Amino acid sequence: MNPAKKFRAACYTVEGINSFAVVIYFNYLYFFFRDQFGFDDRQNLELAAFIGVIYVFASLWAGKFAQRCGYFMALKIGFGVMALGLAVGSQLHTVAGAIAAACVVNVGMCCIWPTLEALVSEGANAARAVGIYNITWAVNNAVAFFIGGMLIQKFGYQTIFYLPLAFMLLQFALVFWLEKIRAVETAPETGNDFSAREANQASPAVAKNFRRMAWLANPFAYIAINTLIAVLPGIAAKFQLSTSLAGFVCSLWCFARVVAFVTLWRWTGWHYKFPWLAGAFALLIISFTTILVAHTLAVVLVAQVFFGAGIGLIYYSSLFYAMDAHDSSSEHGGIHEAAIGVGNSVGPAVGALALWLAPQNAGVSAWAVSGLLTTGLCGLFWLRGRRAD
Repeated sequence: MNPAKKFRAACYTVEGINSFAVVIYFNYLYFFFRDQFGFDDRQNLELAAFIGVIYVFASLWAGKFAQRCGYFMALKIGFGVMALGLAVGSQLHTVAGAIAAACVVNVGMCCIWPTLEALVSEGANAARAVGIYNITWAVNNAVAFFIGGMLIQKFGYQTIFYLPLAFMLLQFALVFWLEKIRAVETAPETGNDFSAREANQASPAVAKNFRRMAWLANPFAYIAINTLIAVLPGIAAKFQLSTSLAGFVCSLWCFARVVAFVTLWRWTGWHYKFPWLAGAFALLIISFTTILVAHTLAVVLVAQVFFGAGIGLIYYSSLFYAMDAHDSSSEHGGIHEAAIGVGNSVGPAVGALALWLAPQNAGVSAWAVSGLLTTGLCGLFWLRGRRAD
């Protein structure tokens, strides 16, 4: 394996480990606050919105910092800060302390994703680089979500601190390995797998318009994702699921997203085709609402399959259209992650506000967020009709 391919493979290794660790902590953080501090859906949504706001500004800063001070420095700081937050958080037993620790971990995480996105895409063909990148994090995300509840039920909630902490320390060490590999890398790859451009690449104007549309759609996808994750403890309670069973049942959409990523990687017919992006958005809205208001578990399971498929195409589009336009710097990665942060914040905030205004109506947050998602779909059609300048 030549040095460039070896370096990218090492980046994918770090990415996969980080995805697993992040999911164990953040996806089960809301179960932790429910069981340890008695948080209900509204309080968990408020917490998710607060963390999302921090993610927006930290991502923008982190992308610029990595571009200015170096990718490896950003990774070391990111893993170090995350490890510090997890270590301290494991010893804090108050609501304020746990929230503060989550914020620290969140800030550290913002240094990681924009940097990894830039590293794996340097000199790379967008379709292949984005495909492998997406599949790597999504597989580890799904596996971590699936087994996380079981690990917590067996070993307790300290699992969400100590297991990710171990992975952060490992990744901190792996950054030095990445530096060593980069030091001996002599030239970018020239084979067709990575450096060739897309045969069906769109014109600059069309590419710019699709990038705008995908960048609009992706925050709305995360409006749905982060709202869903924040209310999963409530869904689990509705169907009388233990934390372990909740992990098994509620992670199905993550596996559906993996299947979508693999399909979109191997089949490129969706590139620069508006009906695919709009259809995925519509599918997202319908499936999200169904998951939150369904009264039978079977319906929730079926809806998750469509939810994962819609999420998969929207996320893939956002990253692919940016990278296909050569926006592969960490600063652009920071913008990509900040857009995700906007969705992470706005969705739960709208859901929490709806529950505050109508606390007697358990389904009001689902309909409020669904209405917000519908405005996003309208915005997508509006952008479609605009001429890219």
